[in-house]
Amino acid sequence: MTQKFIEIAGRKIGPDYPPYIIAELSANHNGSIDRALKSIEAAKEAGADAVKIQTYTADTITIDCENEDFMISDGGLWDGYSLHKLYKWAETPFEWHQTLFDKAKAVGITLFSSPFDHTAVDLLESLNTPAYKIASFELVDIPLIRKVAKTGKPMIMSTGMADEQEITLAVETARKFGCNQLCLLHCISSYPAPVNQSNLRTIADIEKRFDVIAGLSDHTLGTTVAVSSVALGASVIEKHFKLDDDHEGPDSAFSLTDKQLKILCDETRNAWDALGTASYDRKPAEEQNLKFRRSLYFVEDLKKGDIITEENMRSIRPGFGIAPKYFDEILGKKVRKNIDRGTPVRFELIE
Repeated sequence: MTQKFIEIAGRKIGPDYPPYIIAELSANHNGSIDRALKSIEAAKEAGADAVKIQTYTADTITIDCENEDFMISDGGLWDGYSLHKLYKWAETPFEWHQTLFDKAKAVGITLFSSPFDHTAVDLLESLNTPAYKIASFELVDIPLIRKVAKTGKPMIMSTGMADEQEITLAVETARKFGCNQLCLLHCISSYPAPVNQSNLRTIADIEKRFDVIAGLSDHTLGTTVAVSSVALGASVIEKHFKLDDDHEGPDSAFSLTDKQLKILCDETRNAWDALGTASYDRKPAEEQNLKFRRSLYFVEDLKKGDIITEENMRSIRPGFGIAPKYFDEILGKKVRKNIDRGTPVRFELIE
């Protein structure tokens, strides 16, 4: 892979570094800036590397219209809502952004956002966002990708619903217009997403096929899929989270609580630590147990000149004698001296 890592706010992200955990706040502030601020604190305490918000208003992402095209009628979480009504409920107001960025800086966690139109990019640039996220639904918005790429900031793009041609065009656009730090997240855009459609092997293919840092934007319930993705090459994991209380919001049904987010952070980093390298060397932690391996021992009292047999020599624990691989070679030979039962077999004791 040509691109070994990307860097966001001084943190290197790639296969040689622990997974970068993005806590996606999305609409889980439920319209309360105080809740949003507490969520940033909670993400920091849980161990996340970054908090991601979404920068749009209902009027910048859609129009207030209740024609059939603008109504949600799929039987899912948001069935019966118009798009405008849903996004009005879920939006993070532009006027909150400065306060949220200031809060993240104060508690020591990175904050960046997904812009959904050009005005959102302009706002985020004015706040000196360290990176950008392109949401799955916006991966086909080539003018938006072009504008973000021109900022020169690192870009993370989700690939949910996109086919290979659409991903290729998005990647080519980002690179052509100035992005040289690019990450693609494998994503299933279903809320929640079924585990058996996760297809995590796609992560390694994304990295190879598009020559990018690869990761996972995970909408399954729980942490199993996200933790498993580390073993398959995910350098970035994005997961929706909410405060651990009874407030219900647009995204709460498929979001981790802040307590579960901490579990995710701990377990994904443990999973990465466990990968290590391909090695057949004895590990330091094994040294103290060498003495409990099998080796050859005399199991009867012997006198000088006695012949070694299968009855008076056995392969047993502990491991202070010579290796069992010499068993056949030693059978039939004589001992040089008197031997007590329980003596480890050594070559100097054999004629």
